[in-house]
Order: sequence, then structure tokens, then C-alpha cells
Amino acid sequence: MKLTILILEDEPEVRTAIERDLLVFLPTVRIEPAEDVVDAWDVISEITTQGDVLALALCDHRLPGTSGIDFLVEMMSDPRTASARKVLVTGQADLADTVRAVNDAGLDHYIAKPWASDDLRAVVRKELTDYVEECGIDPIAHMPALDKSRALEIVRAEGLAD
Repeated sequence: MKLTILILEDEPEVRTAIERDLLVFLPTVRIEPAEDVVDAWDVISEITTQGDVLALALCDHRLPGTSGIDFLVEMMSDPRTASARKVLVTGQADLADTVRAVNDAGLDHYIAKPWASDDLRAVVRKELTDYVEECGIDPIAHMPALDKSRALEIVRAEGLAD
């Protein structure tokens, strides 16, 4: 089982830039791009059919059709995505949108565009580690993508609990 990061972004050059910034997580983590919400749900179906899990959604707000925040809210009611970590990567969400994302979608983090590559990678590493810890997943196989000190603490805690 691989942890998967979904990148939901309608602008191809922005989507490519995010993917490029996350290449350091390959091959430990699966990275799947989507250009709109319909495409994102198709990708999620593919991920689960192949036995992997959606661990993190990096989502733009302004998308054609359904907004990114509406998608994040929808994720809360789908058992395949309810536990996934949710990060809004946008430069266009106003305060009301952001509050809705926090209150109704369980938003875990907000990254403003333009982002710093190192900051994006640090947020992704933290969110993947949170996902592994909250879902009770053994962090060993995913260690290269996780916050190593926190992942080792999880391993030690599991060892003490056995």
C-alpha cells in the first residue's frame, strides 16, 4: 500500500510546479494530479482500486465547476477520503472561503500562492506523518517521506505498547 498525494489544480503550469517540488517523495509516495473535481474523484477511484490510500489532498480553491473547498467538504463524507489530510494551496480564497474550509472540510493547512518549495515540502512531510500516526499505519515503509524524528517516536511508542 502506497500513500498517495492528490494535486488538484486546474492550471497546468502550477500543477507541474507542485509536482516538481514533490519529486523528492517519489518512489515512496504516489503523486497523482487532477485538473478538476470530476477528474479528482476518478483518480481517487483508481487509487483505491489499486490498493493504495489517499493520504493528502493539495487543492486549489478556484477550479472550473465545483470549487476546491466544495471538494474538500465532499471528501469528509466519503469513507475513502474522510481521513485524508487536506491542504488548500491558493491565492484566491477569501476569509469566508477559508473559514468554511476549516469548519466544514477539516482543513489541516493553508498555503498561499506563490509558495516556497521548501515550505511546501515541509508541510507535506508533516501532513503525511500526521496521517500515518492518526490512521495507525506502520511508518517504517513510508519513512523517507515522513518527519523522521516523529516517525521514530511512533515506532518506539508502538514497540512499548506491544
